[in-house]
Amino acid sequence: MDWMDGLDGRSRSGQARDVGNWEALPSERVLFCNAVVQSEKEACGVSSSPGRTGGAAGPRGLRLRVLRRPPQPVSGFDIYRKVPKDLTQPTYTGAIISVCCCLFILFLFLSELTGFIATEIVNELYVDDPDKDSGGKIEVNLNISLPNLHCELVGLDIQDEMGRHEVGHIDNSMKIPLNNGDGCRFEGHFSINKVPGNFHVSTHSATAQPQNPDMTHIIHKLSFGDKLQVHNVHGAFNALEGADKLSSNPLASHDYILKIVPTVYEDMSGKQRYSYQYTVANKEYVAYSHTGRIIPAIWFRYDLSPITVKYTERRQPLYRFITSICAIIGGTFTVAGILDSCIFTASEAWKKIQLGKMQ
Repeated sequence: MDWMDGLDGRSRSGQARDVGNWEALPSERVLFCNAVVQSEKEACGVSSSPGRTGGAAGPRGLRLRVLRRPPQPVSGFDIYRKVPKDLTQPTYTGAIISVCCCLFILFLFLSELTGFIATEIVNELYVDDPDKDSGGKIEVNLNISLPNLHCELVGLDIQDEMGRHEVGHIDNSMKIPLNNGDGCRFEGHFSINKVPGNFHVSTHSATAQPQNPDMTHIIHKLSFGDKLQVHNVHGAFNALEGADKLSSNPLASHDYILKIVPTVYEDMSGKQRYSYQYTVANKEYVAYSHTGRIIPAIWFRYDLSPITVKYTERRQPLYRFITSICAIIGGTFTVAGILDSCIFTASEAWKKIQLGKMQ
């Protein structure tokens, strides 16, 4: 019995038959809607009414009518079709997977949110002189202790390939006596040219040269440019900090060969700070003068690298954060749905095997 012919207004032969909004269906094509749930009746386009409204009476005093729904052109573009709740089936494994899925999404969401709020440091390399307004100068900060050399013997000499040769530099420098005057701590702030050269701590500027000057020392600080202390930037800005040469030969000279690398740090506001990192290699040797005397010194020979390192402080863009969240939610639900479908299919197949219905 094909009762759908009565619903679409056509007989099996294909001839059109006007049913009308309140026209009763033939009794032989009556659908027993009282045995169907309400959602199924609405899906069929069939509704029931008491026996006094007109139309043919079906079993148990039920009258049927055909409802013509108005055309809905916009809803035809809906790609998220809705499934009635009565047609779904909740399962125990599905509940477990759903809870785990939500917890996993929450964990990933909080991780992405933490990364979005925090700033990140991006570094890049390029060839250029970043601090063109410095006048070709680099500021140097030196702090060194010589526990076995008197302060009146300690001096700083500077020379470079531009012809600079300065003996006994005293500007912006300070000498602090140590060990009851037997030692000295030298602190100096001076500038050097951006060309290869050296500066050294020695007794060359002393009025009278000692017989056996002791150049054992401890370097507390040697830095170039602005002081740069950023939590996420770990560079060699003070590579010689803590260098201990107290156990070395007292008459030996010390050569520290430095390769200075220009460094720029740009914060969130766009403000730039200029500093310098450096690598170091050192050697010890005993140096004799043309008269045969031993004249030790602590040499810092430097050269500049053409490569500049730039650190830029950034925050993750909003669109990237939204994209990550959508990917997390969509990917997690997709994988969880596949997993739940596999488990459900396997459990149904196992039940059929146990019932002997699986061939």
